Amino acid sequence: MRVSNVTVRRRLIFVFVAGLLFLLVIIGRLGYVQFVKGDWLTGLALDSWSRNVPFEPKRGEILDRNGEPIAMNISAPTVFVVPKQVKDPTSTARKLAASLNLSETEVYKTITQRKSIVNVKGAKKISNEKANEIRAYDLPGVFIGEDSKRHYPEGNFLAHVLGFVGIDNQGLTGLELQYDEYLKGQKGHVSFYTDVRGNRMPSLSDEYQPPTDGLNLKLTIDKKVQSIIERELDIAEATYAPDGVVAIAMDPNTGEILGMSSRPDYNPENFREVPQEIYNRNKPVWSTYEPGSTFKIITLAAALEEGKVDLERDRIHDPGSIEVAGRKLRCWKRGGHGSETYLEVVQNSCNPGFVVLGQRLGKEKLFSYIKNFGFGQKTGIDLQGESTGILFNLERVGPLELATTAFGQGVSVTPIQQVAAVAAAVNGGRLYTPYVAKEWLDPDTGESVKRMSPVMKRQVISEETSKKVREALESVVAQGTGKGAFVDGYRVGGKTGTAQKAVNGQYLKDNHIVSFIGFAPADDPQIVVYIAVDNPKGTLQFGGIVAAPIVGNIIEDSLAAMGVPKRKNQIEKELTWLDQPLITIPDLKGKTRQDIHKAFYDFKIEAVGTGDTVIDQAPLPGQKMTAGSLIRLYMGDKSSGED
Repeated sequence: MRVSNVTVRRRLIFVFVAGLLFLLVIIGRLGYVQFVKGDWLTGLALDSWSRNVPFEPKRGEILDRNGEPIAMNISAPTVFVVPKQVKDPTSTARKLAASLNLSETEVYKTITQRKSIVNVKGAKKISNEKANEIRAYDLPGVFIGEDSKRHYPEGNFLAHVLGFVGIDNQGLTGLELQYDEYLKGQKGHVSFYTDVRGNRMPSLSDEYQPPTDGLNLKLTIDKKVQSIIERELDIAEATYAPDGVVAIAMDPNTGEILGMSSRPDYNPENFREVPQEIYNRNKPVWSTYEPGSTFKIITLAAALEEGKVDLERDRIHDPGSIEVAGRKLRCWKRGGHGSETYLEVVQNSCNPGFVVLGQRLGKEKLFSYIKNFGFGQKTGIDLQGESTGILFNLERVGPLELATTAFGQGVSVTPIQQVAAVAAAVNGGRLYTPYVAKEWLDPDTGESVKRMSPVMKRQVISEETSKKVREALESVVAQGTGKGAFVDGYRVGGKTGTAQKAVNGQYLKDNHIVSFIGFAPADDPQIVVYIAVDNPKGTLQFGGIVAAPIVGNIIEDSLAAMGVPKRKNQIEKELTWLDQPLITIPDLKGKTRQDIHKAFYDFKIEAVGTGDTVIDQAPLPGQKMTAGSLIRLYMGDKSSGED
């Protein structure tokens, strides 16, 4: 059958159009792949050829408030192997095993795996000496990646606050975990390219992506204050063999933590050597227990703020106990304190007196102050594991619960809650959120990236009430149960605490947590210090005997380290039969040997030098020391002394 020319032309046109469309589709697809997907496909190809040797970033250092490092990094290289590039697996395995003290068989199995790149077990974070030894072998397929490991130069220092990191430099506990995102930085790498057989492709150059180091973290911690705390806790452990010790020092005007520690402790670099419950529990924020008499500060502040007591004029008779709801609540002093003003109630830590204050306030008012001071809720400190403590449900508070709460029994609080609350009671009535992280710094320039500011939650009591609380607590240290914390030259205020420990609803016998919370200077508080000693052995278990002297030592040395000068305008200490009277050191400068020989001093005198005239002395005039203490005199001639 003959096909017409028209039909042929139509068919040709159709084929031509169809071919043209097909060609346009092919060209469009090629253009799409080339210009739109080109980079992506090239990347896939390069990824399939590339092998990455990772470079770990330097983890941000942790510094104290003065820039002193307390957590840093030291070089610790890591070995990587590209199995397809290993020319002689047997020899390579033998040399690696010898350098790393590993099993040759295990190394051989690792480096002959069908993987693009492998880590040799036991070859992560090795010493620089071992890394250099392996480099010297010049083994094909074996690479040394830059890496580092965390180093805590002070050992156990601030261990529970700092926490520690794992083998991959990831934070596991403490601040290392809390701020891991900012400290860890971002990994870098060196990329090189290989063909399907694992041979390097000389036509493609290696690429280096540098790591981004983590930010440095400056803390509120003062290394000097922390060192003083660590020293005193070591002494307490050696002296009393307690079940545990807790210590916190805080700036009451900002909420900045100046020091924090507890016992038992550990070295963050060797955390595997201690039980998990030791490194996982930061007791100052985690542990809860009855506060005992330190809690009376809250009852006192509430009663003063509400006008329920005049410390000088109001009196009470303490026969040694008070009856509430058919129960006899005893004072710690058998036989009681007799007739006393309410200032003496505070000084004597008299339980019946504080029961009466609680009754005057009533349960709604007392518990509203307790909650406003931050109890029964987390303080918000930037440390993990904080507890809330336990308060009575207000609906279930009867006369007995009200009475025991007023003197610190039957409630459960944390050390950090007590420090924050007492700081508010003495700083003018302002409750601050405690915090440890002060500032983030660029690791290269040292410039500030972010600075944390104090957070005031609320005004709890007035400035006037806070002043009365300070004055009352200063008298506790000078004339009451807190005499052990008295420091000559620094006005110290504070309160003792002796709390029974309960197990299964029953109080233990001769097993107490003794504590003291102190602050100074009393007219302008710069530091609040809390110490709690759990079940001290070989001593009377009272806060005034065990904990108060520790707080006194910490306050005295810390204020000196902080540059706070001593002053003389303090309440004179009421001496007990245990106290030796303090004698003011005279000014002996300018006196001759003959003058000193003729005079009588209640001190031991030691002269240093060959001259006849005193040109200097130590300690300086005006300081107070016990009789028989040593005064060292530096002798010279009169003319040199005048110069």
